[in-house]
Amino acid sequence: MGSSGWRTAHNPVADTLEVLGKGDFLNRIYTFQPSAEAGPQPPISLFIGYFASQRTGQTMHSPQNCLPGAGWIFDLHESKYTYLQDVNGKNYKVGEYVISNGSIKQFVIYWYQAHGRSIPNEYIAKGYMVADAIRMDRTDGALVRVITQVLPSESLETAEARAIHFTQQMAPSLPRFIPN
Repeated sequence: MGSSGWRTAHNPVADTLEVLGKGDFLNRIYTFQPSAEAGPQPPISLFIGYFASQRTGQTMHSPQNCLPGAGWIFDLHESKYTYLQDVNGKNYKVGEYVISNGSIKQFVIYWYQAHGRSIPNEYIAKGYMVADAIRMDRTDGALVRVITQVLPSESLETAEARAIHFTQQMAPSLPRFIPN
């Protein structure tokens, strides 16, 4: 990310590669400190899983399938599909939801990225994958997921704004790594 103030740490996924299957994965933790006087904001986790082929049984799966296995519960009242516009004006259709594990809450943005499309629903994404396999002989695609903690001292809207701001800055870089 080109903005000053962002710091990143790579978060390896080696322990989950068996579950994820064959693909290329990026899992990073970002923190933003706007100035020396201001303390860092809560971290933001970025996960991108790219699958070059989904024909051999290795397909993207929804965060709604893997996060509950790690103890996270979805707040269905705080779940929606929406549009997010990046800093260059491109629109992305994304899913947003809140998850909790005990007293810890996190705000999540996710979508499936394939051939220039952003799709927040895994079943619609799979439908496009079948159509693209027929039309273009391509089944590649990626899952993009952004998560930030909702601190006890802040509102859900503050955490949501932080995740959206990060995603708006990060999204224009995706075509460099995910083929259209």
